[in-house]
Amino acid sequence: MRSPTTGPGLRLTGLTKTFGCNRVVDRIELEVPNGSFFGLVGPNGAGKTTTLSMAVGLLRPDSGRAEIFGIDVWADPARAKDLIGVLPDGLAMPERLTGRELLRFTGLLRGMDRADVERRAGELLETLGLQTAERTLVMEYSTGMRKKIGLASALLHAPRLLVLDEPLEAVDPVSAATIKEILKRFVGGGGTVVLSSHVMALVEQLCDHVAVIDSGRVAAAGSLPEVRAGLSLEERFVSLVGGQLPRVEELAWLAS
Repeated sequence: MRSPTTGPGLRLTGLTKTFGCNRVVDRIELEVPNGSFFGLVGPNGAGKTTTLSMAVGLLRPDSGRAEIFGIDVWADPARAKDLIGVLPDGLAMPERLTGRELLRFTGLLRGMDRADVERRAGELLETLGLQTAERTLVMEYSTGMRKKIGLASALLHAPRLLVLDEPLEAVDPVSAATIKEILKRFVGGGGTVVLSSHVMALVEQLCDHVAVIDSGRVAAAGSLPEVRAGLSLEERFVSLVGGQLPRVEELAWLAS
C-alpha cells in the first residue's frame, strides 16, 4: 500500500555536501508546501542540482535530512521513492531500449501491473508527441526527446511529488506547452512539483512558491510575491545574487 502523504511535500534540514575543499551545499533549510508548484532558481554553480540530488536519494549528504511527506529519504528510501518522480539533469538512460521498452522496464521495475504499464505508456507517448518514435532506440533520441521520455518515466507510476531539473531545456515550443499543461493539471489534482530552471519567466509563469539559492545557501524563499518583493523575479534574483554587474562598456569593440 502506498504511504500516506502527510506533512510538506519536501523538507530539507541542515543539508550539507562538500567536494574536496569546496562546500557546495551549506546547511540548506527549505520547506516545499504540499500541493505547491515550487521553483528553485540560482546562478550556475549555486548548488541546485546537488541539493536536488540529495533530496531525492541520488547523492548521500554529508549531514542533514531530506524528508518527503514526512518520510526520511535516507532512512526509509523505499517508502520515500514510491512517492516521487524524478527528472535529473543529464539523465542517463538505457541506450538500446526503445521509448516504449524504457517505460515498460521502468514500470515493471517499480512493481506495477503490466497492463497498467502498457496503458499508461501508450497514453504518455501519445500526449508527449513520442508515439512516432516509440520504436526508436533512446540512443537516437534528440536532447528534447530525452527530456520528454525522462518526464514520461517520472510520471508513469503516478507519483505525489515531481522533482524536475530543467525539464523544458531543448524542448520545442509545442511540446513545452503540453508539458506545462501536464504539470499544471498534476498540481491541480493535488500533486507537488519542484522545478529547477534558469528561465525566470518560466518560473514566474508556473510557480506559486520559489527559493533562490546562492553559494549553497537559501538567499530567499517563500510565496512568489514574497520573494519578488515588488520586483520582477529576474530583478529580484539579480539583486540577491548578482552583486556588482560587470561593465559591458568594456566590450565597446563589439559595436559596429
